[in-house]
Amino acid sequence: MLCMSEKKSTIQSRRMASGVVPIVTILSKSHADRNVYPSAGVLFVHVLEREYFKGEFPPYPKPGDASNDPITFNTNLMGYPDRPGWLRYIQRTPHSDGVLYGSPTSELVGKPTVIEITAYNRRTFETARHNLIINIMSTEDFPLPYQAEFFIKNMNVEEMLASEVLGDFLGAVKNVWQPERLNAINITSALDRGGRVPLPINDLKEGVYVMVGADVPFSSCLREVETPQNQLRCSQEMEPVISCDKKFRAQFHIDWCKISLVDITKVVPVHREKAEPGTGILPDMGEYKPPSETLESRDYFADFLITLAVPSAVALVLLLILGYSMCCRREGVEKRNMQTPDIQLVHHSSIQKSTKELRSMSKNREISWPLSTLPVFHHVSGEVVPPIHRDNYETTSMPLMQTQTNLQSQMQIPRQQPSGWLSEAILDFLNVLYIYLNTLYSPYIQGYTI
Repeated sequence: MLCMSEKKSTIQSRRMASGVVPIVTILSKSHADRNVYPSAGVLFVHVLEREYFKGEFPPYPKPGDASNDPITFNTNLMGYPDRPGWLRYIQRTPHSDGVLYGSPTSELVGKPTVIEITAYNRRTFETARHNLIINIMSTEDFPLPYQAEFFIKNMNVEEMLASEVLGDFLGAVKNVWQPERLNAINITSALDRGGRVPLPINDLKEGVYVMVGADVPFSSCLREVETPQNQLRCSQEMEPVISCDKKFRAQFHIDWCKISLVDITKVVPVHREKAEPGTGILPDMGEYKPPSETLESRDYFADFLITLAVPSAVALVLLLILGYSMCCRREGVEKRNMQTPDIQLVHHSSIQKSTKELRSMSKNREISWPLSTLPVFHHVSGEVVPPIHRDNYETTSMPLMQTQTNLQSQMQIPRQQPSGWLSEAILDFLNVLYIYLNTLYSPYIQGYTI
C-alpha cells in the first residue's frame, strides 16, 4: 500500500474488487532533513524508526553483540517548545518506534512546517537531531461532505496507525458505505477525549476514534443507529442491533452507541469576526514619571488613637458598668432577711443550732473498742495488756466475745472517726435534706420548732 521516494512521500490508492476507490493516507520513514507532502484534511502518519537512528550512535563496546539501545524521541516545531496543534506524537516504550500523526488543516496550505526531531540514546546519553519539513498541499473536493467517526474498543492508537490495520478498517467501511472516494481524516486516542487508562488485565485496550469521510450519503446500515429502538438500547447501556456489525466484528469491536454521523452540507456555518491586529505599540499616554526616591514623613498619632485609645476607652466603660452591676447593686443580708418569712428564718436558725450541737457531740463521743481491735499493749505506758482468757481450745465455758459490762476494768479508747471534711459533708447533706422536708411540710407544722 505504501511507496517511498527520496524527496516525496507518494499517495497510493488501494483498488477494491468492486471498483477503483482511492484511499488516501500518508506514511513515510524518517530520514535526515526530509520533505513530506501531506494533503489538507487527510490523515498524515510519519514513522520514526529506531533502526535508522541507531547508526547515529556508537555501537556496543564488544564486537558481535546485538545493539538494542533504548531510544526516545522529542519532537517540536522549530523555534518553539511544542508541536503544532494538529500534530500528535506517541511512543509506547523506548524499544518501539515513534509515530507522528495528525490531520493538517487548509489554513496551513503553502506554509512549510519544520519539525525538529531529537533522538536520545538512554544508554550512552547521546543525541541525534534531524529536521522534517512538512509541505501541506490542497486537495480537490475538500472537505468531504459526509463524515463518520467510529470508536473502536479493541485497538490502541499506535496499532490503528499501522498501514495494514488502517487499510483493513477502511476496506470494511467501504463495503458498508459504498462510496466513490473514502479518506481517513483523523485518528484520536480515547485518552485525548477524556478516557481513562484501562486496567492491566485481559489485555484491555484504551480505544481509538477514527474519522473517515466520503462523498456519498450515509448508508442504511450506518443510519440504523439513529432508530428509536437502538437509541433506547444505548440509553440502557445495551449494544444496539446493527445489521452490518458482523463485517467489522472479526477484527474491530465498534461501539455503535458512540458513532457520530455529520453531514457538512446541513451544518450552518458560524462566522466569527476576527479582530484586526494592531501595530503592537501602546498609545501615547505622555511621559512616564517614576515615583520620587525620597519618602515623605507620616504622622502616626491618629492611627495610634484609632488602634489603641479607642478600644481601651470602650473596655474601660464596659468595666465600670460591670463593676457597678456587681458591687453597687447588691441587696445585702438585712434586706434579704426582711423579705424572708419569719417561719423560714426560725427553721433555718433551729437547723443551724442543731448542726452545731451534733458536731460538738460527735467530737466528745467516746466508746470502747471491740475486742477484735484492742491493742496488745497500753497506748500510753506501753505496758502489755494481759489476755482476756487463756488460749485453751478445750475449755468452752468462757464466750469468745464478751459484753462491755465485763470490760469495765479495761481502758476506754476513743472510737476512730472519719476525717473532719467527710463528717461535715455528711452533716451538711442531712441539714439540706431536713430543710427540704421541713419546707415541704411547713404548712402542717408551722408551730413546730427544734
